[in-house]
Amino acid sequence: MSQVFDDEGNIVPVTVVEAGPCVVTNVRTPERDGYAAVQVGFGAVAERKVSKPMKGVFAKAKAAPRKALREFRLASGENYTVGQEIKVDAFGGDDIVDVTGTTKGRGFSGAIKRHNFRGQRDTHGVSLMHRAIGSIGISDVGRVWPGQRMPGRYGGERVTIRGLKVIRVDAERNLLLLKGAIPGPKGSLIVIRKAFHKAQARRQAAKGK
Repeated sequence: MSQVFDDEGNIVPVTVVEAGPCVVTNVRTPERDGYAAVQVGFGAVAERKVSKPMKGVFAKAKAAPRKALREFRLASGENYTVGQEIKVDAFGGDDIVDVTGTTKGRGFSGAIKRHNFRGQRDTHGVSLMHRAIGSIGISDVGRVWPGQRMPGRYGGERVTIRGLKVIRVDAERNLLLLKGAIPGPKGSLIVIRKAFHKAQARRQAAKGK
């Protein structure tokens, strides 16, 4: 993450994301596939690391092999062609986007770290159990209630952060500056989608007036 200054001189926390260029490797059509979608590839990779069937996919698109492929549904009126490049300038400086990624894996964690428990007090008979979860329910049930918050595996989940604002677009370096934090460690792969939210609709309506 980093920070930039807006037009009013306020500090805005941003996450710098490399977003492209992406190449269109396949186009799904309702007549052939039953739905409309576009498949795009991102991230250069050595040809020796690509399987033979995937080499055929990239050869058809007349593009160098890519590390990751993702498919996006198309709205009515959207048209793409195989081999077309999608660059960061597809986003504007006032767009609202949804970012999907995999959160950092933290392994087996206790309830304080996993569920933000406050822990037990340091006085009045509590000696070695300060970070224990304490009671988990009534004693005559003989089992643990479903959904009980306890220690366990934490992180490594697919998460979508909605309604992030695009602060700045750097077309020369293919960078997007998004306001706030996004899921995942540095260097991880994320998916950015344009989103049309109520707040964005209000801003556009205000501009129209």
